[in-house]
Amino acid sequence: MELTTVWFGLIAVLWAGYFLLEGFDFGVGILLPVLGRDDRERRLLINTIGPVWDGNEVWLLVAGGATFAAFPEWYATLFSGFYLPLLLILVALILRGVAFEYRGKRDDAVWKRRWDYCIIGGSLVPALLWGVAFGNIVRGVRLDADHEYVGGFFDLLNPYALLGGLTTLTLFTLHGAVFLALKTGGEMRERAGRLAALLAGPAIAIAGGFLLWTAVDHHDPAGWLLSAVAALTLIGAAVATQVRREGWAFLATGATLVLAVFALFVTLFPDVMPSSIAAANSLTVDNASSTPYTLKVMTWVAVVFTPIVLAYQGWTYWVFRKRLTVEHIPTSPPATREPV
Repeated sequence: MELTTVWFGLIAVLWAGYFLLEGFDFGVGILLPVLGRDDRERRLLINTIGPVWDGNEVWLLVAGGATFAAFPEWYATLFSGFYLPLLLILVALILRGVAFEYRGKRDDAVWKRRWDYCIIGGSLVPALLWGVAFGNIVRGVRLDADHEYVGGFFDLLNPYALLGGLTTLTLFTLHGAVFLALKTGGEMRERAGRLAALLAGPAIAIAGGFLLWTAVDHHDPAGWLLSAVAALTLIGAAVATQVRREGWAFLATGATLVLAVFALFVTLFPDVMPSSIAAANSLTVDNASSTPYTLKVMTWVAVVFTPIVLAYQGWTYWVFRKRLTVEHIPTSPPATREPV
């Protein structure tokens, strides 16, 4: 197998891992005003992801770095053509990260409410725009013969891409609700479980429509198969939420996200960024890749360090595996830092 194909697959794995882990982070942030009725409950929700949210974002950094090193032409075209949406995502992620750290610095209701808005917006904007971005990549964008993006911002807001944005938004929100039902106890667990059961129906309709549209447009047998399995796991998640089996529901929503990402990448291959103007203008794994020597060095680095990173992140989740309840949250938090 060519190293270009290997790295295309590895980048798909990195994005799947990012959607799997950061997806429930975004869902928790989006649901902050829905499930958090007072400051103590909102602190409980934040604390469920407090030890892991920044580690989850490492997957995005590695995915971006791997794309830059393995497929520099893809990286350059993507970041120049999608400059405004990616800038909005970056600003949202920065505000979200700062909000997690600064929310508990002052015991003031107005102060905390403002940072809560940053957490909500910083979760909602990326959850929507990542789907829009991937929808445009799979659909194809206006690339000229020099592989330069010649479209405008509003060209990215087409119906297919917007449906992709709604898909990631609803799936992440459902994934977050299921995570909260799994991670919390008491009344919060019941509320999160009921909300997850309500969200499952719209998620099936929106995500199913997006995957079906993708499969019909591209006629890729492997993409069809992965999309069908993703739909089945999402239906399984809906059933699990109805019977309050949080562990199975979380595995099912996670599997749905991973399979959906794989379906998009399989459909995309061998292109990395198809052109809607002419097929000859498309970026592929061959004309967008680095030199064979660069890919070989990257492969050895990945073989050595990837198991270490996975072991450390797995250990983190194991240490912070216990359920949290509102009783774990002190009524008067320290003014210096949000409890974790």
